Amino acid sequence: MMRFFGAALLALLVATTAARADSLAASQCAAALPPNSKLLYDKSLPAVLGGTSIRDALTASARALVLGGSMSRNDARPAAQTAAPCLEKLR
Repeated sequence: MMRFFGAALLALLVATTAARADSLAASQCAAALPPNSKLLYDKSLPAVLGGTSIRDALTASARALVLGGSMSRNDARPAAQTAAPCLEKLR
């Protein structure tokens, strides 16, 4: 029984450390993004962390920003393509 709890605790610690590393890598990646990509990253981050696919989160965020006048339609796609690799680091 004690062996089981020890193994479970070890697995939990490894998973937590890996999650922090991925979060740190994503944050470092996002810090280097151009302004429009950073805006999309920040707006899409909660949805991605909530389980939404990266593509769906970026599409919804870009659509809202374009319709709201915060980003041009021509800038939205390249900004999303640049932000996607940083969001992928969270997976």
